[in-house]
Amino acid sequence: MSTVTTLGTLAAETSTSTGEAVQFWLLAPLAVLGGLGTLLLRRAVHSALCLAGTMVLLALFYLANGAYFLGVVQIVVYTGAVMMLFLFVLMLVGVSAADSLKETLSGQRWLAAACALGLGLLLIAGIGQASTGSFTGLGEANAQGNVQGLASLLFTRYVVAFEVTGLLLTIAALGATLLTHRERIERNKTQREQAEERVRKGTQLPPLPAPGVYARHNGVDIPGLLPDGTPSELTVNATLRGRGQVREVHGQALADLAALEQRTAAYQGRPTPPVSVPQGTALGGGDTTDAADASEAEEARK
Repeated sequence: MSTVTTLGTLAAETSTSTGEAVQFWLLAPLAVLGGLGTLLLRRAVHSALCLAGTMVLLALFYLANGAYFLGVVQIVVYTGAVMMLFLFVLMLVGVSAADSLKETLSGQRWLAAACALGLGLLLIAGIGQASTGSFTGLGEANAQGNVQGLASLLFTRYVVAFEVTGLLLTIAALGATLLTHRERIERNKTQREQAEERVRKGTQLPPLPAPGVYARHNGVDIPGLLPDGTPSELTVNATLRGRGQVREVHGQALADLAALEQRTAAYQGRPTPPVSVPQGTALGGGDTTDAADASEAEEARK
C-alpha cells in the first residue's frame, strides 16, 4: 500500500497539470518572440526591452515550477537591476542602427556562431536527458526549503561552476569598462584659448541671434528681422535653408514693423529711420503682399 502511495505521489509531482500546460502554451510563444526580437531588431534599445520581457516570462515559469527563489531573483536582480541598467546605458549613450557594424576582430562572427552552436547542443542534450531519465520531485528537492536546497547545491556539488561563472561575469564587466574608456591624448583647451581661436578664424563671436525676432512667429524656420525690416540670414539654420524649408516673413508683418519703428522714433523725438519693406510671401502659403501695398500702408499710417 505504501508503495502505491509513493508512486502516486511521485506521479503527481512529476506530471503536468492543466493549468501548467495552458500557461506554457500561452507564455512560451511570447518568450520565443521576445528572444527573436532581441536578435533581429535593429535598435539596441528595442532589443533590450524584448530581452527584459523574456526575462519576466522566464521568472513566471520558475514560479510555476515551484522555484520561488529563482523566480524572485530573476525579476529583482536580472530584470529589475541588471537589464534596466543596460537599458539606461543604451539610452544615455545613444546606440542606434546607424553605428558601424564592421568587425574589429577578424573571425569574431564565426567564433560567435560556433559558441551558439555549442550552446544549442548543450541545451538539446539537457532536454534529452531530462526527458529520458528520472528526476527528483519538488517535494523532495524542497524538503528543507527552496532557498536552503538551492544553496546546498550551489556551495557543495556545483561550487566550482558557480565560482567560474562569477569570475567570467567579473571579467566581462572589467572588459566592458576598458572598452568604453578612452585615453585622452591631447590637452583640453581653456575658455580663453577657444575664444582666441574663434577670433583668429573670424567666425561668429557672440551667440547667433534667435529666429523670429521682431516677427509674428518665433519658429525655427522663420528668420528674424533686422531693425530695417530685412530678414537676417544668421537667425535660421543653414540646413533648413539648404533644404528649402525656411518660411518667408509676411509682407504685412514687415509693414507693421516699419510702422512700429516710425511711431517709436516719433515718440522719442528722433528722426524717422529709413525702413525698407521688401516683397514678402505669406506664412504657410497664405496671401502675398507686394511692395506697393506695403508702401500705401506706410503712407496711411504717416
